[in-house]
Amino acid sequence: MKALTFTRYAKSDNIVFSEIPEPTIKPDEILVRVHAVGLNKIDTMIPKGIFKPIIRLQLPATLGSDLAGVVAEVGSRVTRFKVGDAVFASIFDLGTGSLAEFAVVPESAAALKPSNLDFVQAASIPMVGLTSWQALKDRAQVRRGQKIFIPAGSGGIGTFAIQLTKHLGAKVGTTASAGNLELVRSLGADEVIDYRKQEFEEVLRDYDAVLGTVTGDSQKKSLRILKPNSNVVSLVGPPDVAFARGRGMNFMMKAVFGLLSAGIIRQAKKIGATYSFLFVYPDGRQLAEIGELLQAGKIRPVIDEVFPFDQAKEALAYLEKGRARGKVVVQMK
Repeated sequence: MKALTFTRYAKSDNIVFSEIPEPTIKPDEILVRVHAVGLNKIDTMIPKGIFKPIIRLQLPATLGSDLAGVVAEVGSRVTRFKVGDAVFASIFDLGTGSLAEFAVVPESAAALKPSNLDFVQAASIPMVGLTSWQALKDRAQVRRGQKIFIPAGSGGIGTFAIQLTKHLGAKVGTTASAGNLELVRSLGADEVIDYRKQEFEEVLRDYDAVLGTVTGDSQKKSLRILKPNSNVVSLVGPPDVAFARGRGMNFMMKAVFGLLSAGIIRQAKKIGATYSFLFVYPDGRQLAEIGELLQAGKIRPVIDEVFPFDQAKEALAYLEKGRARGKVVVQMK
């Protein structure tokens, strides 16, 4: 079968289309004929080796994490799905990839595709949906009446996280360029800062949580808008000791991550805030709950561009520019 793979870690020229064997499944897995793949920023970073100490892959490796498609085969222990079911899933950090004609998906990672979404729309959801769910609902425990800061509101994570936060009953502050102000407002953002004209930390006040989605000094600046007993949940790092411990890393890695995160943790404590790093994990049950929100129209997919499979490399390059409004999706057929 055809797949988009990389054979070595390098900054460029390491991603190629390859013919690889069709995968075989274990008793608790399903084989999915992939119809569409949602791209995520981390898909552009993994081939460069940025996550090599964290994510273990056997090279050559297939790129991609999100998918939507039709079940082609089920393992002997699978009970939730049957051949012909339309499903969507994230297989991030599971050692396999989705940018291929077929993908292996653990039963525990998949959910039925909402019937009101096509495959492209469904493929745009899994990682941004699960990341937002795990960060806002599980980690920050967002409640009605709170104020949550979600920077870069027009991006893949931002467009979903804003909608989920509003569903949870909280108010949203975000940043966007002038051309994206109306988009983030249409998704429910209450306070919108044009980052080219204003510094968000000089305008926003008394927030209960920050979703860290932007690298650089944005997270440190965000501490200035928080009130006591607040949360910073970072998706961009630095990783902390709890993350290293959760992945069973050795003492050396725990020490390294402890040093990397010490500064932001110390600064957060000064204002009575808690810092933590979140690395999304696949969860079919959570994805099914997200699917119910999508089915009910309470959250809608936001898609910037759709590329055909033979232009998947161009799709990754486009995503890497950081200008996408919502998600970039590769359509297989």
